[in-house]
Amino acid sequence: MRDKLQAILKSAEEEIKIVTSSEQLDEFRVKYLGKKGVLKEILKGMGKLSNEERPLIGKFANETRENIEKHIESMKERIKSIELENQLLKEDIDVTLPSSEINIGHKHPLNVILDEIKDIFIGMGYKVAEGPEVDTVYNNFDALNSPKDHPSRSLSDTFYINEELLLRTQTSPVQVRTMKANNPPIKIISPGRCFRYDELDATHSPMFHQIEGLVVDEDVTMADLKGTLDLFAKRLFGENTKTKFRPHYFPFTEPSAEVDVSCFKCGGEGCKFCSNTGWIEILGCGMVHPNVLEECDIDSKKYSGFAFGMGLDRITMLKYEIDDIRLLFENDIRFIKQF
Repeated sequence: MRDKLQAILKSAEEEIKIVTSSEQLDEFRVKYLGKKGVLKEILKGMGKLSNEERPLIGKFANETRENIEKHIESMKERIKSIELENQLLKEDIDVTLPSSEINIGHKHPLNVILDEIKDIFIGMGYKVAEGPEVDTVYNNFDALNSPKDHPSRSLSDTFYINEELLLRTQTSPVQVRTMKANNPPIKIISPGRCFRYDELDATHSPMFHQIEGLVVDEDVTMADLKGTLDLFAKRLFGENTKTKFRPHYFPFTEPSAEVDVSCFKCGGEGCKFCSNTGWIEILGCGMVHPNVLEECDIDSKKYSGFAFGMGLDRITMLKYEIDDIRLLFENDIRFIKQF
């Protein structure tokens, strides 16, 4: 049996020399030292040995196993070093090669127009004010001179959370919050998301964006409002843009008006874009109602103000000639990449 063990050790020493990978080394270990390996098979005959031979052969068998294990450990370190070197060669990088194209995102069209409008009004001395999208019924309606029987307060038009809270239908609650927290002079715009119970179609959405403006100070007049909006229209749509004010009704302003701009597509001549009228409606405005000022603890005899509001989605659609509001919210990258 001693001769067999010596033969196994010699065979193992020769065979391990041709091992070149971790997988081959593991196969070698199993072949010689595994539960069904060569060494185990030899040792099954230990029971046939005499009492004198058994400890001597057992000792030699252990030495054989230890020698094979030393060869395996030595080869493991060599293979590890070789595999690391091969991996480094495969991962070699030529830093002089041109890099692959990096796909950098860009602003959504709504954000592009929002930033443009912000820049225009900030340039006129306005500050940007923000408020919560979930607000009180009081801030959204009562403080804005909207009576309880006003149609906009019905369940078919407004998303109520409970009797006191709702998803704001306009960014006007920000104006209320600003007037209650600050003394005049006040000069702000308030952009943000709003919510109304509208069916989703090409021109309506239950979620949309508004930008409202508010100015409160001594001796503020309708002329100030008209001059501000005329300048805004020229900055946004072009220097040749004209504005037209039409009488209208809003509960929180008096007098109130709708504002049209001359069609920037045909220059006011009349085309399909403006329904052959030469004008495009863009916003509503008016002088802040005295009741609103008083409700916000501002003396309406000393101070006056004006307010205006526009749909950011509508302005964006006009500027980019987008014919379906749903395109702005569907997140189709093919659409977004056009801007």
